Amino acid sequence: MANEAIGLSSKIVTVFGGSGFFGRHVVQALARRGYRIRAAVRRPDLAGFLQPLGMVGQVMPVQANVRFPGSVAKAAEGASAIVNLVGILAAKGRQSFEAVHDAGAKAVADAAVAEHARLVHISAIGADPEGPTPYQRSKAAGEAAALAVEGAVVLRPSVLFGPEDDFFNRFAALARLLPVMPLIGDGATRFQPVFVGDVAEAVARAVDGSIADNRIYECGGPQIVSLEDILTYVLKETDRRRPFLPVPFAAARIQAGFMEFADKLTFGKLPRALAVTRDQLRMLEHDNLVSETAKAEGRTLEGIGITPTSFEAIVPSYLWRFRRYGQFEQTRAA
Repeated sequence: MANEAIGLSSKIVTVFGGSGFFGRHVVQALARRGYRIRAAVRRPDLAGFLQPLGMVGQVMPVQANVRFPGSVAKAAEGASAIVNLVGILAAKGRQSFEAVHDAGAKAVADAAVAEHARLVHISAIGADPEGPTPYQRSKAAGEAAALAVEGAVVLRPSVLFGPEDDFFNRFAALARLLPVMPLIGDGATRFQPVFVGDVAEAVARAVDGSIADNRIYECGGPQIVSLEDILTYVLKETDRRRPFLPVPFAAARIQAGFMEFADKLTFGKLPRALAVTRDQLRMLEHDNLVSETAKAEGRTLEGIGITPTSFEAIVPSYLWRFRRYGQFEQTRAA
């Protein structure tokens, strides 16, 4: 009763992967609604930064690993809703795509069934059971596991952007590290970058039950831009002049193979901006856009009443740190 008096709900939401880039925004969106949140992570001792996102005692990191169903079931006990954000971009050791995206998603789905909890599952645009990469196929398997749960909602975001993203920040880091900017393929691959806060709001609405369930929603931003457009924008915002170096996909895959080997030799110490896999390059050969079918059926951010935020409204607020003198440097355009 005391908690309810100060605006806290009696409902518990377990967020698997709550300490990641996307997770912290989801935790914050849920905390604003008054839910009590369990952030289920592998290292709760490193997730203390989540607690100030809510009231005292509202956010509690707990230990769980989706590769171990017992820990998943324990973290889900008593939850009225479960959010699965767990995902990897590159497989390493026991953290394989099958173990995390497929078997892990099934463990979370089983926990949701056992607790009679609402399930919100995060996938990705490009998930395809017949896709050319293990990432795409495992993401599709995870969707199937989630949708087997009655009332589940699946969200497929495009490339996420925000202060801690691995998209605009990665390209800005490359501009700082390299004398040229690699332009993979012809630079025509198109993206629809979506603000992490907008997708977090979609997750919160799904937890609320205010959007239709048993559906897959595709989340993209208001702009469709090519890889070349993005690199040009990053160079402008970081006030760096770098010539483009066209790199054919075939040559880029060979280079990525060397990078994967170098990353293993250095025990994962290769600079993050340089760490790229051949699978990631295969996915780069295809556009990452919200489908026309999703638009027609209202399975988009706009369709659930969320106006997507332009990357131009957010990205400048964190790319300034890549300028030569940081926030103290005036751009040439200014």
